[in-house]
Amino acid sequence: MGLSWLLIVLRSVLRLWIVAGLGSLLVLLPKQSRAEELKIVPETKLRVTVIQWLPTKGVYEPLTALGGEFVVTQDRTIGLPVVGTVSVDGRDCTGLASEIAAQLQSKMGLVAKPEATVEVVEYPPIYVVGDVTTAGEYHFRKGLTALQALALGGGIFHSSAIKSPSQDEIRIAGELKGVGTDILRTKVRIARLEAETSGATDFAMPADTIGGDTKATAAIVGQEKIILLARAKELDRQTKSLLELRDLLGAEIDVLQEKIKAADADIKSTEKELVGVSELVEKGLAVASRKTDVERALAAYRTDRLDQLTAVMRARQGIAEATRNLEGLRDRHDTEVAGELQEQRAKLDDLVLKEEVARKMLFETLGSAANPEDLGRDQSISFSIVRREGGEPQEIPALESTALLPGDVVKIKATAPAQQPVASEAQSVGPISSAEAAAVER
Repeated sequence: MGLSWLLIVLRSVLRLWIVAGLGSLLVLLPKQSRAEELKIVPETKLRVTVIQWLPTKGVYEPLTALGGEFVVTQDRTIGLPVVGTVSVDGRDCTGLASEIAAQLQSKMGLVAKPEATVEVVEYPPIYVVGDVTTAGEYHFRKGLTALQALALGGGIFHSSAIKSPSQDEIRIAGELKGVGTDILRTKVRIARLEAETSGATDFAMPADTIGGDTKATAAIVGQEKIILLARAKELDRQTKSLLELRDLLGAEIDVLQEKIKAADADIKSTEKELVGVSELVEKGLAVASRKTDVERALAAYRTDRLDQLTAVMRARQGIAEATRNLEGLRDRHDTEVAGELQEQRAKLDDLVLKEEVARKMLFETLGSAANPEDLGRDQSISFSIVRREGGEPQEIPALESTALLPGDVVKIKATAPAQQPVASEAQSVGPISSAEAAAVER
């Protein structure tokens, strides 16, 4: 028995040497193959920045209203101001930025194409399930492989290395309840945003939320209705304020027009008076200072008239600006609501996937029964990846070195080999592979 355990330890050491050797070979691989830019997938959060060169100023000016952070939908699209819906299917960040710049130039009628950049703020996470110590959701990074996902999950499941099944059941059940509440809240919020898009001041409870926890649902619906009414009142208040400002400026123009008419009458009367005084001065019947006073009064009337004309122009400019703000108020509101609606729908897709993974984890926890006798024995590990292709989840086989993509669900299965009759201590260990033999020779 002592020799058997010694050989087991020897084989473990040999495998560590082999893995180290493979790691050295991976370092020597060409960098360009690993630096390939990832295609953009659904649920990726992107940051879009747009700037434009102004030749008159000699500077680049950021167009902040055209950029921002956006979440890719399951349809592989994002919604941008002015441009509208842009497809990201099959594109990386560079290609998407070029497409956005081209569409902005076309939609805005620009002579020169603006500069657009797209960067990934956050990739969708990956999910590790199966015979692992800690199944769950993990942050994605470029170059992540199936074997590294196994490491993130804490390695192969062993009954002695984890908490009791009852504790796992409680933990996963709690996670399921939390995700279910988030899904309910998100569905109600989507219903509120859809009502806000159509200009409604009320909305009905979503049909797929009826029949659950009515008290919790009613509380969430009540909160969202308060938000809907508050935002509708704010929009109405801003609209009324702009309308009142435009009416006030219109009334000011009417008053100024009356003043201009009065000024025209004063100017006409003073001009006649100036003609009469000029004749009297020429005949010596009036002093020259009298003519000077009349000329000064005429100049004052004309100056007042010019000031009133300028005030009319300013008031008309204010009316134009108020009208422009009034027309853009609803557009800005609709853009904000559309962005929030897109983000909430992407969040709902993510939560539904989390709920599905949690349910599978709970079922596997309830049905798993690890055999302590398998500890210390070799296990055959198989990998498979559940990946969305064409909007539908597809399960594909994978190797340890298979590169993962954002949103992948990695399924890991460990199968213990069937026990064979022990003929001798040497036979119980099994033959050493050629790779392990070569490592021994080195």
